[in-house]
Parts: sequence; C-alpha cells; structure tokens
Amino acid sequence: MSLLTLEEAVERLRETYGPPEWPPSDDPFDLVLWENVAYLADPVRRREAFEMLEDEVGTSPHEILEAPRRDLERVTSKGILGAKFAEKLRECARIAVEEFDGDLDDVIHEPLAVAKKALQSFPGVGEPGAEKILLFCDRQALLAPDSNGLRVLVRLGLAREDQSYAKTYASAREAAKTLPARPHALQEAHLLLQLHGQTLCRRTDPRCGACPLATGCAYARGGVAPRRSPAGTSARR
Repeated sequence: MSLLTLEEAVERLRETYGPPEWPPSDDPFDLVLWENVAYLADPVRRREAFEMLEDEVGTSPHEILEAPRRDLERVTSKGILGAKFAEKLRECARIAVEEFDGDLDDVIHEPLAVAKKALQSFPGVGEPGAEKILLFCDRQALLAPDSNGLRVLVRLGLAREDQSYAKTYASAREAAKTLPARPHALQEAHLLLQLHGQTLCRRTDPRCGACPLATGCAYARGGVAPRRSPAGTSARR
C-alpha cells in the first residue's frame, strides 16, 4: 500500500518537474490525430509531427482527405510504420466526415458512455484513449492514465495490478477520486504521471534513487513484486 495519496504524489511531481506541457490542442478531432500522428515516437518527435501536419496539411478532416499521401507520410514518418499511419490519418478523417459530419463537438457533449463509444470508432483509440480525449477537451474529469502513468500508480501502490491491463486501468479510477473533480486538475495529474513514467519511473531500470516519490512508494521500498506485468508495467529488475 502506498504511503502517499495521489494528491501528495502529484504535488511532489509538480515540485520536481514544474508545469507539464499540455497537448497542442483541445479540439477533439485534433486529439484523435494526436493519438495517431507519430506511432511510438518520443514526445518531442510526436509534437514535431503534429506541428508539421498543422503547417503542411491542416488538421481538418477535409484537408487530410485531400492531402497527397506523400505529405501525410512525411508527417507520420516521425514515428515508425509511417505508411501505415498515414493511412490511419485518412481513416480518421473519413470516419469524422461520414459518421460525424466532420465535427466531433456534438458527440463529446453526449453522456460519457455514448461519447466514449463514438471516439473508440477511430483508429488507435481504445477506452483509455477515448477518456483521455474527453479529459483534454475539458468535457470529463477523468485521470485516464497512459501506460507510463499507470505504471507509476501501480508501483506506488495506488492501483491494483492484474494480468488484465483493462482491470489494472480500471483500478486507477479509485485513486483518481482523491483529486479535485475538475478537468484541469486531472489533466495536470495525467501529464505529470506520464512524464515521471517516461523519465525516472521507467519500465526497465527505474531510477528509484533519484525519485521524489521513493520514500512513499511501495515498489521502491520493496513492497511490490508483481507476478506478471500488464502492458506498460514491469516487475522490478
């Protein structure tokens, strides 16, 4: 069990890292593109890819559908599988036009279950991704941790690890209840947990000696030894 609350952990991370960098847009379709624009790229290259898409193609569904494939591939090649993800950008645009008349503003105002189901119709958007989009659109106060953030929560002892990634992810909802139920507060927590998982609390070779959470962390204190890690987490090595 963690000796820290999530609120305390976020405060320590804020003191360590400073204000996190927000996604480049709060538009729901832009955030769908953000999920697909540079597969497995690091944060810097992903942002470069999105900015290139904005500058050279545009981010509206119609602009993406009309863009030459080579222009899309230049963008998506910031990550791996550039050709495949150029086609995913087109598929996102096609779905937006055919299913939502080119505008996602109405659907994100639907009840949570309806909005999530609609967003999950896009490539690369599962339940965590749909919740993250609704969070950063300021529509829902959800923690929606990515795999890096979820790993931090598991190691702290704030989320229960299960062989099922979905069940591990669902357990993070309980931890999030200790934070103010406001989108901005949950956005900051999401981003700081993600950053911490990318830098110090890495999947392999975590830097517990430099971690600002170590004194309250079950993993750092030897109290967490998972039998089998879900995607994005790992047993201590």
